[in-house]
This record gives sequence, C-alpha cells and structure tokens, in this order.
Amino acid sequence: MLYLIAGLALIAAGIAMLIKPRLVFELTESWKHDGGTEPSNLFLFSTRFGGVMCTLAGLCSVIVPFIS
Repeated sequence: MLYLIAGLALIAAGIAMLIKPRLVFELTESWKHDGGTEPSNLFLFSTRFGGVMCTLAGLCSVIVPFIS
C-alpha cells in the first residue's frame, strides 16, 4: 500500500516538474534573487529531466508489486 501512495506522489511531482518547470523555479529558487530573473535554459532542462525520472520511478513503484 505504501508503494502505491509513494508511487502516485512521485508521478504527480514528476508530471508537475515536466509540465510547469517555471513553477518549480518560483517555489524553490526565486527567493534567492532580487528582481524578476528568469530561470536559465539549463535549469528548465534539468527540471524537466528530473520530472521524467520521478515519473518513471513512480510508475515502477506502482507496477512492481503487481508483478510478483
């Protein structure tokens, strides 16, 4: 049961990171800068990549208990 809940949380976080990387920037990094700075292209890419990895890990943790 715990794998299902953790997997769904990872899937939700991964999809949010994949679709809205600027929101992740606003929540985590914007307080460190004065003025209206935008996230770099590298930050956007790495956030999207992390979103894909979180989504895949969440899918694996949901699927694995049903295999055995």
